[in-house]
Amino acid sequence: MVRVLLDATAIPANRGGVGRYVDNLIPALSRAGIDLRVVCQPRDVEHLRAIGNTEPIAAPRSTARVAARLVWEQAGLPTLIRQLKPDVVHAPHYTQPLATRRPLVITLHDATFFTSPQAHRSIKGPFFRTATKLALRRADCCVVPSKATAAELVRVAGAAAGRLQVAYLGVDSRVFAPPTESSIKAIRAKLKVQRYVAFLGTLEPRKNVPTLIRGWVKACEGRENPPALVLAGGAGWDDQVDAAAAAVPPSLTLIRPGYLPIDELAGLLGGADVVAYPSLGEGFGLPVLEAMACGAAVLTTRRLALPEVGGDAVAYTEPDDISISTSLAALLDDDERRASLSAAAIERAAGFTWDACAAAHVTAYERAIAARQAQT
Repeated sequence: MVRVLLDATAIPANRGGVGRYVDNLIPALSRAGIDLRVVCQPRDVEHLRAIGNTEPIAAPRSTARVAARLVWEQAGLPTLIRQLKPDVVHAPHYTQPLATRRPLVITLHDATFFTSPQAHRSIKGPFFRTATKLALRRADCCVVPSKATAAELVRVAGAAAGRLQVAYLGVDSRVFAPPTESSIKAIRAKLKVQRYVAFLGTLEPRKNVPTLIRGWVKACEGRENPPALVLAGGAGWDDQVDAAAAAVPPSLTLIRPGYLPIDELAGLLGGADVVAYPSLGEGFGLPVLEAMACGAAVLTTRRLALPEVGGDAVAYTEPDDISISTSLAALLDDDERRASLSAAAIERAAGFTWDACAAAHVTAYERAIAARQAQT
């Protein structure tokens, strides 16, 4: 049995995409037979104890601050590694402990810090580009969530293709499934709306939300009973969203509910006329997969990994406002097309499981061990 130490201290409190990746991977690795130890921030101990067959190890409370966590990763985590002597150390979010000789696996979630630097905060771009290059040089194996991400890392960061392991993310069917009528009614009552187009994700520049707003406005021109636009998720740092929202005519309804409880997301996604996710680039695109699992008619782009996720079960658009408007209007006007996409989406989403994701990680761990043994 492979003994793995997974460092979950980098996971943010809001349990967004990276948080859901780790939360679902931990129990799946236990089901796969991995002898797993997880180190995490103190706030996450009870949560991880409840979801995984493991007793979490609490890092110092100071790791709640990013700078202190990075210091602990280099000073405290190596001590823990020496104590536990795992077969593999897994760093699931770009950064790594430098002072360890144990086989090392690092997850790199996308290559957009290289390909779309303008979509990230100025301080994050240089940091994560450096962390990615260091991971590609030092890790025995790097896990990536799609073939597109692997290809981009080879192209822009000089990655060795043979040291990358693709592990498609999964979807938790207990949470993301076609919603009941009662859950749809509940979210509509909460949002005070009957028909709507939904977006789910952090409002960061590469999600292309200001353009979505403008495209939705155009798609609703002259339309009776136009659907509202619901932008669910964190406020992010896209400073163009407020301006785009301010330009929405008073005849239309734009709703920004912020983070919604995870048990409300199936109702939000499955109850939408369309889920629109016109991203400029994704390492995987978990919100698209989750919307598909809820039976949503999804409109997204063909950028990077999104076609690997959506296949023929979603509709596609170019990421400009005119294209979004045209594609969105066509879906809103075609009940049969939306129903067809819904059925196809549910079927395709069922093929993305966390157990399959965990199996790919086990392969990465075994490759890392073999690579380190070959060096001795």
